[in-house]
Amino acid sequence: MLDIKSQEFLTMEQVKEKAKSVFAPKGASNTSEKYSHIPTHKIIEDMEKLGWKVSDVKEVRARKNAGYQKHLVVFRNPEIMINGDDGDDVFPQILLTNSSDGKNAFTFRAGLFRLVCENGLVISTQDFADLKIRHFGYDFSELQKTITAMVEKLPLTVESMNKFKQTKLTDKQILKFAKDALEARFGEVEMKRITIDYTEFVKATRKEDEGNDLWSVFNRVQEKVIDGDFNYGYSTKTRKARKIKNFNKDIELNSRLYEIATEYCLS
Repeated sequence: MLDIKSQEFLTMEQVKEKAKSVFAPKGASNTSEKYSHIPTHKIIEDMEKLGWKVSDVKEVRARKNAGYQKHLVVFRNPEIMINGDDGDDVFPQILLTNSSDGKNAFTFRAGLFRLVCENGLVISTQDFADLKIRHFGYDFSELQKTITAMVEKLPLTVESMNKFKQTKLTDKQILKFAKDALEARFGEVEMKRITIDYTEFVKATRKEDEGNDLWSVFNRVQEKVIDGDFNYGYSTKTRKARKIKNFNKDIELNSRLYEIATEYCLS
């Protein structure tokens, strides 16, 4: 869902085509008189001043309050990149969610974008807490402090990735990790109803993801779980897993997968 198939950044016109709610001129009709509306496009403009550009944008489908619904904006700074010794270069990302219906503050999450597979990962809030900014009283300096705080945590991101790369998994652990990841997607009850060829599931689809280190295993499992790139048995039928399309579910599941992976890390 958070895949970025191009390294080009979106213009404001392209953002509007994909998510009109980003440009809501006022709060939804059900918001109170005390609600202070700050349109998301204002944040985009301010983020660009800080060097962060829009690489992807989505909005949830809405029957009520269409045009004011929750939306996601993914930012990337072309000047900030984590160079991997093995050529696995990663761009930090900032994921912003917001709505204009009075139900959400500006929420910022940390993510990673791998050039190897053009896939987006959301870092667990267990280690990298979400940061929020209220609509009321918003100003540029508060945004600047928030983004600076996230950038200052980048060394922790590098440390986390290095731990993943240094942690070697046994074949048994790899299969257990795959089961844990799939249970995060399907749930405990549904997992009892389906069958999966785990040996096939954990195979790498590209040379860069081969190996038994946690970073490689995590990335190939995460990509399959999110993209639905696997088959599973249900009753007497074989089904093709669906790609996760709801960005709320995508973020939640991505974060959970990252948490599961950290449980396998070397202390």
